[in-house]
Amino acid sequence: MRSEATTVAQYLADLPDDRRQAIEQVRQVVRDNLPDGYEEAMNWGMITYQVPLETYPDTYNKQPLMYAALASQKNHMAVYLSGIYTSDSTRREFEAAYKATGKRFDVGKSCVRFKKLDDLPLDLIGETIASMQVEELIAATEKAHSKRRGKK
Repeated sequence: MRSEATTVAQYLADLPDDRRQAIEQVRQVVRDNLPDGYEEAMNWGMITYQVPLETYPDTYNKQPLMYAALASQKNHMAVYLSGIYTSDSTRREFEAAYKATGKRFDVGKSCVRFKKLDDLPLDLIGETIASMQVEELIAATEKAHSKRRGKK
């Protein structure tokens, strides 16, 4: 369910009350923990937290490098955490920490799905958001791209 909203305020206003409240609370956790240098924007039909093109213009798709995002989908809400996929160990550590919370671990491709706010370990989401500086994300991205280029 892709939103056509062009601003975060419009995106939030278009949500049903229960989802708006949940997304707003997760958004606050993200904003409270977001390292300097990332920007909040609407991109790909979601609220995104990304590296501005002014900081890192050399992306494969000419779009800002996404670090995290929030979305309300048809059957769930989701927090996209692209940063945890920069290495297998980071992803495994996140998965272990998540499972240790006792909350249901419902993941998709780079996202954690939840139906209500109580399903999401907000402290872990905040820690995860705070864990990667812009420079680290750029370095991990460049490393991944150089590996792919080397395979060709």
